[in-house]
Amino acid sequence: MKIVLPSYRIFDAYTNDKILLQIERCGRLCYKSEDKITEGSAEGFTKRIIQSGHESVLEMGNITLKISADSEVTLIKFLETVPRFFQVSKTDKGSLIVTGSPRSYRDLARSHPTLKLTKALMLYLTPNYPVLFEDLQPKHGWSSQDGLNIKEMTNNEIDKLPVDLFIKHKSLLVQFITNRAVTHELVRHRPASYLQESQRYCRYNQDKFGGEINFIKPLFYEEGSNEFDIWKIAMETAEKHYMELLKTSTPQAARTVLPNSCKTEIMVNAYIEEWLHILKLRTSKAADPSIREIMLMLLDELNRRYPDIFGILKTE
Repeated sequence: MKIVLPSYRIFDAYTNDKILLQIERCGRLCYKSEDKITEGSAEGFTKRIIQSGHESVLEMGNITLKISADSEVTLIKFLETVPRFFQVSKTDKGSLIVTGSPRSYRDLARSHPTLKLTKALMLYLTPNYPVLFEDLQPKHGWSSQDGLNIKEMTNNEIDKLPVDLFIKHKSLLVQFITNRAVTHELVRHRPASYLQESQRYCRYNQDKFGGEINFIKPLFYEEGSNEFDIWKIAMETAEKHYMELLKTSTPQAARTVLPNSCKTEIMVNAYIEEWLHILKLRTSKAADPSIREIMLMLLDELNRRYPDIFGILKTE
């Protein structure tokens, strides 16, 4: 067994063709197959994900569009029927900012294919992101819609939005290395998207895992204390039984003996508005100490990056 410390990493948002790189990197974390990432592998990986129907992986990136219309009726109809998980802001008369993951736009195309704005959006998105949307194209293609102007916003343009719009449309992708007790709490937050290292598929006796299980060091016990020694023996015992079960069982069966202290990795994609909520709850003294530990670390960095936004959060 190996004992490791919790950590995190913030990833900058990718756009255009680079969004596929982000989707692949996050998707492969589930199976810990990052070693299979090569130049050009993202396109094939994303196509296979779409074919398999596991579209949660497509939630690991966002596309922000500025939409202008000659008639506000078109925009109002969209606002009335817009699916969940889009961020939509009315900036002025006849103009919207719309942010959603590729999955959100795909859901829109399937649920409201005849909506005027849907047709225009898909006509714009499909040539710019063919891997993500070309399979949805109807027999005669998506039709042009007069009176609508659509343009993708760059990260730089999003960063320059007023604060009330910035926190709604700017997303942060964070990778956490922590224990499974923490991730059980983390995935309760909405709206947000998650991809987690899968004990169902990962076989920890393989060489790429060092033939051992990693456990997160518990902050509750001092190393060398009687409690720490008891915890360590329990982890060693669980690892021993897991490895024994793997001789005759699948990983998804053997994992039933693994404890919450197992190290896991999770990708979390959420808008800054939601990160403010998450951090407010999870950095308070009432929070579980293990999740508070890592969230305080994250808050410190976000305070350095965005002091005017995250500086409002006061930790006790």
